[in-house]
Amino acid sequence: MSTLRILPKNLSDMIAAGEVVQRPASVVKELMENSVDAGATSVVVNVLDAGRTLIQVIDNGSGMSADDAVLCFERHATSKISTTEDLNDIETFGFRGEALASIAAVADVTLRTRRADDEVGVEVEFAASEHLSTREVAAPSGSNFSVRNLFFNVPARRKFLKSDSVEFRHILEEFQRVALTRPEIAFTLSHNHRDVHVLKPAQGLKFRIMDLMGANVVGSVVDVSAVTSVANVEGFVGRPDAARKTVGCQFFFVNGRYFRSPYLHKAVMKAYDELIPDGTTPSYFIYLDVDPSSMDVNIHPTKTEIKFEQESVLFQVLYAAVHEALGRRAAEGSIDFEDTSSEITLPGRHFDEYRPVSIPQAGVDPYYDPFEVAMRRTEISPRGPEGLGRDDRMGPEGLGRDDNGFVISSGAGGGVEKSYRPSAYVDKSQNYGALFQDTSVPAPSRILVIKGRFIFTPSASGVMVVNIRRARERVLYERFLALMGKDGHVSQSSLFPVEVAVGETGRITIEEHIPMLRKLGFEIDPFGRDSVVVNAVPEGYSTEPAKVQAMVDDLLIALADDAVSLPKMMEQSTAQKFAVLGASTGANITNPVEAQALVDALLASENPEYTPSGRKIISIMTLDELEKLF
Repeated sequence: MSTLRILPKNLSDMIAAGEVVQRPASVVKELMENSVDAGATSVVVNVLDAGRTLIQVIDNGSGMSADDAVLCFERHATSKISTTEDLNDIETFGFRGEALASIAAVADVTLRTRRADDEVGVEVEFAASEHLSTREVAAPSGSNFSVRNLFFNVPARRKFLKSDSVEFRHILEEFQRVALTRPEIAFTLSHNHRDVHVLKPAQGLKFRIMDLMGANVVGSVVDVSAVTSVANVEGFVGRPDAARKTVGCQFFFVNGRYFRSPYLHKAVMKAYDELIPDGTTPSYFIYLDVDPSSMDVNIHPTKTEIKFEQESVLFQVLYAAVHEALGRRAAEGSIDFEDTSSEITLPGRHFDEYRPVSIPQAGVDPYYDPFEVAMRRTEISPRGPEGLGRDDRMGPEGLGRDDNGFVISSGAGGGVEKSYRPSAYVDKSQNYGALFQDTSVPAPSRILVIKGRFIFTPSASGVMVVNIRRARERVLYERFLALMGKDGHVSQSSLFPVEVAVGETGRITIEEHIPMLRKLGFEIDPFGRDSVVVNAVPEGYSTEPAKVQAMVDDLLIALADDAVSLPKMMEQSTAQKFAVLGASTGANITNPVEAQALVDALLASENPEYTPSGRKIISIMTLDELEKLF
């Protein structure tokens, strides 16, 4: 049995860093929170190569002395707590003193800082938990952290980082979470020397949400407000008609700190019961104000999980607040029948004087045939085929015909009557009436579509039943899989481009996968900061604007899952996701011709009986089974 030993400091720091620093976004989160805790009114975040090369956070906060600048990189060095009681009254982001020590264990860190009362600043350098140097420098008041070569001494962690687009999307999410907690602070985020967000101090939370998420999100939310003895609830929740399939713009904050809570998320979703379709989620920005002693923020290294003392009561408070906000919004559009100013005006007693006596009726001659008139004018000889020498306008009764071919005759009372009869001089050999005769007999259809869900068609042993959605999934899966290795694709363009608001993270996700999407037949381009434009979709997808928007939501869900890394498995996984997406958003099959085309494509596939996930597509009802039904 091996003997026990104490781990070296650098090794224990690297182990601790694995809990706090999971990716570049973790560094951004910790440094931004430190800047806010330092009382900064302006925070600038500069990122190169999604944080692999550089993460720089500059603030105008209180700064540090030379001794504190070195001490802050030691584990558990903090100014936030000093006694056990302080743990029960935490109102700052950080308090354990682990962030800077963990970052310095896996990166090269340079800190320049100066207090407002100091004449000169100080610069300290750390790498792999080792203090390399300290020197005096000229620096503005505040702190400037530069983190370079993240995970340089942990190659395995660096190798498993995702693409730059994915890692920057996580950085953007952390930036948004901190910025949403402090609307009074100016925040700036730049990536590869390009400004992504330049946020000035906002007048309120709604203005900060609009700056970050766009006017589309702000325009579809309603206010939430509730004051109770357990917690005060403020914020905004999305209208039911704006619910989307993508999981985005959902934020919980407590005492100015972002946190996750599946339990409280259920409270919000319960308030939307029977108001939104299944599979969709609303946006919400909910800020809770509770007694710090009634919650524990020290249960997770990243402090994104919080334990509440009265969690079940908080559930009910949140549910009631959101439910009341949605009900109030629904009532705003209704008519107040007790308000005399909104009474419906009734017709006056003189209304009938101005009502039309009768509605004009259009005269229609059911016997009028324009083809007969035109042919008579062009093909009839002035002298009839019988050579009677009579004018071609004369009718059989001798009174003649008018310009429209009507026969003019004497009426019973001595008046003149008009009636239509074919001219005696029309050449019937032209057989012009055959234009209106359909002599073709449609062949009896051997296929039946049931409510757009199932196809019934005869088979050798009985009746074959095909699940339309699953059949589409199999056909699209094999089509997409074949297109993965080709440059060509089959697309169908929309009559008008469809603009879809996806948020900034959604736009980044789409932009990252544009080459692959174009290969599969999707023509989607970024449009502005938080939207995309869909110009074309693969063959078989619907081009209706509502279904295109649902398709983009599903597309973002499929593209956000980046767990598969092996190329072949990734191709199969991506093809399967897009096949499911196409099967659910495709145009409805309403006639036997489309049904037959789908059946033919299915039977020509590699495995027509099962979907890529193993679900059954075809079922055969034998004659014996049919007999048992009667």
